[in-house]
Amino acid sequence: MILTSSSLTDGQAIPGDYSFCTPDPAHHVCLGKNLNPQLSWRDSPTATKSFVVLCHDPDVPSQGDDVNQEGRSVPASLPRVDFFHWVLIDLPATVNRIDAGEFSDTVTPRGKSGPAAPHGGRHGINNYTDWFADDHDMQGDYYGYDGPCPPWNDEIVHRYIFTVYALDIETLPVEGKFGGPEVRRAMQGHILAQASLTGTYTLNPALLP
Repeated sequence: MILTSSSLTDGQAIPGDYSFCTPDPAHHVCLGKNLNPQLSWRDSPTATKSFVVLCHDPDVPSQGDDVNQEGRSVPASLPRVDFFHWVLIDLPATVNRIDAGEFSDTVTPRGKSGPAAPHGGRHGINNYTDWFADDHDMQGDYYGYDGPCPPWNDEIVHRYIFTVYALDIETLPVEGKFGGPEVRRAMQGHILAQASLTGTYTLNPALLP
C-alpha cells in the first residue's frame, strides 16, 4: 500500500496553509488556513472494506509548564506524548483520495461539528478538544482535522505522521466521542495494510529555515 500527497513531501516541512497556526513576528503566532492536505493511496488489499486516516504528532510536551511562556523554552529532553490532529474512520473501500481542503478549510472556534464526515465516513475528536478545555472562547469538541500548532518556544521540530489503514471491516466498533487512542484499540486485529507520510513543523523562530 502506497500513500502520496500533492500537499506534503515526506520528511519535509508542512506548508503553512495546512496548519492551525503560522509564525507571526509580533505575536509569535497567528491563525492559519487550516486546510487538510491532499492524500491519495493505492495498492490496498482486495479484501479491504474500509479505510481509517489518522494524523498524530508524537512530539508534544508531556508537561505544559514551559509551553508558550515568555523567557522560557520547552527543553528537547522533555518526554513527549502523542497528540492526534485527525481521526477519520469508516471511509468506504471505493475511496482512495482526499482533496486538499475537502474536510477542513478554516479554523473553527469551539470545533467543527461531527461525527458525520464526507463520503459516509465518521470523524472522531482531535486533541485540541483537550488543549482548549479551559479556554472560554475556544472550548468545545474538535471533530475532524485541525493542523499543526506546536509551542512557539519548543526546542525541537515536531513531526506529523499521516497514516492510512486498510481494514477488513466496514464499520469500526467505536461510538460517542471517540479519539485516536480508541480507534487504535478498535483496529487491532483488523488492519490489512497501512502506509504513512511524515511532515515536520515548527513555530520557533530559531528553528525556522
